[in-house]
Amino acid sequence: MHQGVLALRRLVAVAGSDPPPVRLAELVATISLGTDLGLGQPMQHVIRQTIISLRIGDLLALETRERAVLYYAGLLAWVGCHTDAYEQAKWFGDDIAFKRDAMFADQGVVTLARHLVTHLAAGRPLPDRIRTGMVFPVQGARWFGQILHSHWQTTDLLAARLGLGEDVRQSLKESYERWDGRGAMGMRGESIRLTSRIVYLADVAAAFERLAGYDEAVATVRARGGSALDPALAELFCDHARDLLDGLDCPSHWDAILEAEPELAATVDEEGLDHALAVIADFTDLKSPYFIGHSRAVATLAGEVAGALGLDETTATAVRRAGLVHDFGRLGVSNAIWDKPGSLTVSERERVRMHPYLTERMLAFSPRLAELGAIAVQHHERLDGSGYPRGLSGSAVSLPGRVLGVADSYTTMLADRPHRPAKSRGEAIASLRDQVRAGALDGEVVAAVIGVVEEKAPRKRTWPAGLTAREVEILRLLTLGLTNREIAERLTIARKTVGAHVEHIYAKTGATNRATAGLFAMQHDLVTPP
Repeated sequence: MHQGVLALRRLVAVAGSDPPPVRLAELVATISLGTDLGLGQPMQHVIRQTIISLRIGDLLALETRERAVLYYAGLLAWVGCHTDAYEQAKWFGDDIAFKRDAMFADQGVVTLARHLVTHLAAGRPLPDRIRTGMVFPVQGARWFGQILHSHWQTTDLLAARLGLGEDVRQSLKESYERWDGRGAMGMRGESIRLTSRIVYLADVAAAFERLAGYDEAVATVRARGGSALDPALAELFCDHARDLLDGLDCPSHWDAILEAEPELAATVDEEGLDHALAVIADFTDLKSPYFIGHSRAVATLAGEVAGALGLDETTATAVRRAGLVHDFGRLGVSNAIWDKPGSLTVSERERVRMHPYLTERMLAFSPRLAELGAIAVQHHERLDGSGYPRGLSGSAVSLPGRVLGVADSYTTMLADRPHRPAKSRGEAIASLRDQVRAGALDGEVVAAVIGVVEEKAPRKRTWPAGLTAREVEILRLLTLGLTNREIAERLTIARKTVGAHVEHIYAKTGATNRATAGLFAMQHDLVTPP
């Protein structure tokens, strides 16, 4: 059994336990559906890519251990690509469109330059595009030069938190490499792991086959052999393309990918499920600095409120877990919308109204996760029918859905958003009461929320990793996307002092950028003001 599964021994469930355990493959495949949306691809693109990878592995007669690496690395290869969506949108407008169109550029000097110029400040007024074009070579080029390395780092952190082992993590790291050495770390040729080379090729083949058909997929793989792709693997693919691409147009590949798991079907117990859902929550919240820590905070409050209302333990646990995944669908909406400081257009509001539905659809494939999706989809529904995505009213909004909705509303009001500053606790409570009087929220649930939050007393903290209170304060602002200059202005200290603090924070926590700093902050409950 490969070391990735051995690393999961803490999470393995006892056979016959009640409720039935969730398979690790279900969780990883569910995460891949979020990756699809963030890449601008339809759901199950990454699953299709992984099926192609496994078929190539069969042609090469890979051993079971290598097939297992191929399986998990294939499903998680691009999960880190949304973790700097805030920065992508800052420079290129619609971050999802930017990543979607990158698939069709071979990343040579000419095609890469064309891709950047085409998308720079896309969708903005001409004067804004000109200004962005002038400052990007100075301010944005360094960030863009590190983008693949950043994506790999956050992908590696997710794989580590899921206990997938060094073999899978190393393959994920090298999935961002190209045959010609123009990848994240400049590795080239056969120095790149075979599993990583296979995943890279399968991704290209899956995308072009779906959009342009069999002939275009074969032609593209052949054309990229020797540059982005391993030429021998490209030739192998072209020789066997009919078999490798056979049946990819079926409605769903969910059952097929679960059946294709190369080793014994590893499962996670209830503690392991909580851990995995928290991982999903943290990576979802990296979508925007405005969301950092939001899902964990909602889940904690919703679970406590469910208990205060006297809901049974099973239901309270489901509400808490639904809170962890309730915003999974955010990955399918561009940061050009989430981070917009002004009013949204009608079209943009409609895209926002879709994100609970996307959450439900992504969780629907797994029977255990579908139960959470049925609660999560209601977190923006309101008793008077003014909510979304379905405009439910009255008793059609379940009690778990009402609890989650109030917890989400209260938590959101306490956080900064691009169009408004955070509300105080008193202001947020007053707003909840106003919504009860208007008939939108359940009065009993709101009363329970107020009771829970008013009982919480400030507690003295010992900061992790040797951080000081000032460093924690700066870390929080750093995760919000503020620059050193903006942090200095906010705290009324010298920019040089902030820079020194940031260096100490990175050295102590092991973080290297906003995304990895955000993950550390969420894992250690450092998101709220110290």
